[in-house]
Amino acid sequence: MCDQLAMARLPRATFALLLSLLPASATAIGIIVLRQIPTSLEIVGILLVALGVALHQESDTVYAKREH
Repeated sequence: MCDQLAMARLPRATFALLLSLLPASATAIGIIVLRQIPTSLEIVGILLVALGVALHQESDTVYAKREH
């Protein structure tokens, strides 16, 4: 329910970036609470998702500036 409220109030790119951080948050909780250490491949996957969303957000910003 909270994610639906955030989606209604935040720009689409910002909401996508926040969603992409969920795996990183879950990984941090897994390390701290459950003592589960992710593999290097899992860490690379998390970073690639966050990077992809961040790059997409920048391109949306550039495109929006061109329209004005």
